[in-house]
Amino acid sequence: MEHAGLIEDFVAVIRPLALGGRYAIAVGGSRAKRRTDAHSDYDFRLYTDGPIGDNIRRLPEWQPFAATMAKWEAAGVHIDGTWPRQIAVMDAVIERWRNGVGVPDDYEWTVWGYQPLTDIFNQTILDDPYGILAEWKARLATYPPLLKRAILDRETTFLGYWRGDYHYRSKVARGDVVFLAGLSAKLVHAMMQVLFALNDTYYPGDGWNLAMAAGLAIVPADLAARIEAALYPGAGEGRYAVQYERLGALIDDVLALAQSSSR
Repeated sequence: MEHAGLIEDFVAVIRPLALGGRYAIAVGGSRAKRRTDAHSDYDFRLYTDGPIGDNIRRLPEWQPFAATMAKWEAAGVHIDGTWPRQIAVMDAVIERWRNGVGVPDDYEWTVWGYQPLTDIFNQTILDDPYGILAEWKARLATYPPLLKRAILDRETTFLGYWRGDYHYRSKVARGDVVFLAGLSAKLVHAMMQVLFALNDTYYPGDGWNLAMAAGLAIVPADLAARIEAALYPGAGEGRYAVQYERLGALIDDVLALAQSSSR
């Protein structure tokens, strides 16, 4: 948190948005993951018993927050707003995910996504007078075994299906670049989900996947280099076949690791 006074400024203007009820304030994103670089912004979180949604921007309490954000933006610091969520809703989401229920069975992205347990586990607590975030973090201190099983079941099924799928091979033969770009990214995300689950580590979600994977014990050899080589196979005529072979070899290694862990 290298910008002096910033946290104090924002806690002071976020707190009134709770409208007098219970609340907790945190910062998430790359700063919470201790992965800050020159491109990092500030992602503030507000958890409250009160109402949330677009109406929050119509509240008179929103204006001081907007003015504070404009002040720091003018100083060259990007603020990604504050993301309000209801305490009861988040509490239910945490329990569903811990029990392997309600884990999304598809991605809304190939480059983006919200992983609630990762977000809460990594968040830096700024103001938590009711102990809400402290209790959630304690609940998530041990990686949930039911979540692990749900992720492994879902992602290994996905990987196994595409590993032998005729349509994938036919798109490679045709050089269908749009299809292959989308599927290649989804396959890599699925493999990353498996590897983080195998290591009892919350999946990073929207960033720093390979950097954080470097700290995992159970991964295929040369993981980062192999993923980069698979996603960017060069410009030769047979590049899609090369990509297919590289991704296939990685899938085989990841599935083998998952199978070993289930014995």
